[in-house]
Amino acid sequence: MKKQCLFLCGLLVLLGCNDFGQLTVLADLPYDLEEASGIEKLEGCDLLWMLNDSGNKPIIYGVDTNGKIIREVVVKAKNNDWEDITSDEEGNLYIADFGNNNNKRRDLRILKINTQDLLVKDEVTAEKIKFSYPLQTKFPPKKKKRFFDAESLLYQNGFLYIFTKSRVTDDYGRTTLYKIPAIKGSHEAQLISTFKTCTDFHCWITAAAISPDGKKMALLNHQSVLIFTNFLEDDFLSGDVKEYPLGYVSQKEGVVFKDNKTLYITDEKAHLKGGKLYEFSLN
Repeated sequence: MKKQCLFLCGLLVLLGCNDFGQLTVLADLPYDLEEASGIEKLEGCDLLWMLNDSGNKPIIYGVDTNGKIIREVVVKAKNNDWEDITSDEEGNLYIADFGNNNNKRRDLRILKINTQDLLVKDEVTAEKIKFSYPLQTKFPPKKKKRFFDAESLLYQNGFLYIFTKSRVTDDYGRTTLYKIPAIKGSHEAQLISTFKTCTDFHCWITAAAISPDGKKMALLNHQSVLIFTNFLEDDFLSGDVKEYPLGYVSQKEGVVFKDNKTLYITDEKAHLKGGKLYEFSLN
């Protein structure tokens, strides 16, 4: 009987049967989105907008919940290291071109895409919002001070909020929240607060999102999602926090609220895992 059970388990693995924990798989993402690093949902639009990170074409993709690409929009700007995507109340998109693995970039920026251009054009021009971190004086800083990588962005009330990703060994779970105005120009980011989770690299903060009612803020890592509530004004890291283990470790890099109680999550295809669109309930 034991041998039969082992054989059955092995057969299920070969047939592609996987345990995705608390996540519900909605679709396999297409080859063009194997390195999906951000996802956004616009109000009144059925498509989910996604992008890839560094080394890929400067394209944003409109994807349905079956994983089919419906729209491809070329952005006339370089994809230095696109990491996240968010939107404002008018439906303008903001692309986080601030991936900074080695903490040595001096050209950190966010690209703004006009909503009307997004809906009717196949190629769009981006408005550039440049910024710098007030605490960074060396490029790169010493290894124990490399807190200036980032993969997470959200918009709220005229400002863009950046959550950094630590590159410091044994302090990977640290994230610092900054804000800049969502307008063209060069800005010094304003430091708001810092939050720390666990210490291993699965704790890297890789995406951020805010609920439609503005009462919940989500931070994603490879193994869980952190939900912040009852925060004070725009200090999203204050108030109460609840961690939801997802039960499945993969290179998760995209999160957005479907509604106030449900998330869409994406992961990159890596090490024979991931490359999918998931749904996760906060109930």
